[in-house]
Amino acid sequence: MGHREDLLEGAKRCLLEKGFARTTARDIVKESGTNLGSIGYHYGSKDALLAEAYIALIEPMGEQFESPRAAGAAGQGGLERFQEVWENVIRSIPEARPIWMMTLEVITQGERLAGIRELLIKAQKQGRSGLTALFTGIEESEIPDDVLESEGRLYTTLLNGLMVQWLFDPESATTAGQLTEGLRRVMERARDGA
Repeated sequence: MGHREDLLEGAKRCLLEKGFARTTARDIVKESGTNLGSIGYHYGSKDALLAEAYIALIEPMGEQFESPRAAGAAGQGGLERFQEVWENVIRSIPEARPIWMMTLEVITQGERLAGIRELLIKAQKQGRSGLTALFTGIEESEIPDDVLESEGRLYTTLLNGLMVQWLFDPESATTAGQLTEGLRRVMERARDGA
C-alpha cells in the first residue's frame, strides 16, 4: 500500500477506536506509519481524511441490509421487502455499533466537527439513494428525483430513529415487524380516508 491507502486504513482504525472528536492527526500518523505532511498532501486536511474514512466504513453496510429474496425483484417495494430490509438492518447493529456511534457523534457534535460535518452532508444524498434502492428495488442510477426526495428521506429518517433506539436500549427498541405493522396501519388508514 502507498501512503494514501495507509492513511485511510489508519484513520479507519482510529475512528473505530476513538471516534471523530478524539482522533488527532498524530494518532492517524502513528496508526498508519506515515508522516504528518502525508495527510495534507493526499487528503488536504485531517477532517477530509476522517470523512473519507467514515464513508469507507459505512459504504459496505448497505450490502448487509439487502434483502436476498427481494434482490432480483426490480421495482418491487412491498411490505415483505420493507420488513426484510429492516430485519437485516437490525441484525447488523451489534457488528456495526461503533459506526453507528460515530454517526451519532457527528449528529450531536456537528458544531464541533464543522469540517467533517460539511463533507458528510454532501455524502448524505448518496446514502439516501442506496437506501431507496434497497427498499424499492429500483436500480440506484434510475431512481427518479421525486422518489429520492420523498421515499429516500423517509427511509433515512426511519433508519436514524431506529439506530438511536437500538443503541440506547435494544430491549425496548422497535422491531422490523412492529415497524412494518405500523406502516401497514398507516397505509390502511390513508386508503380508508380515516
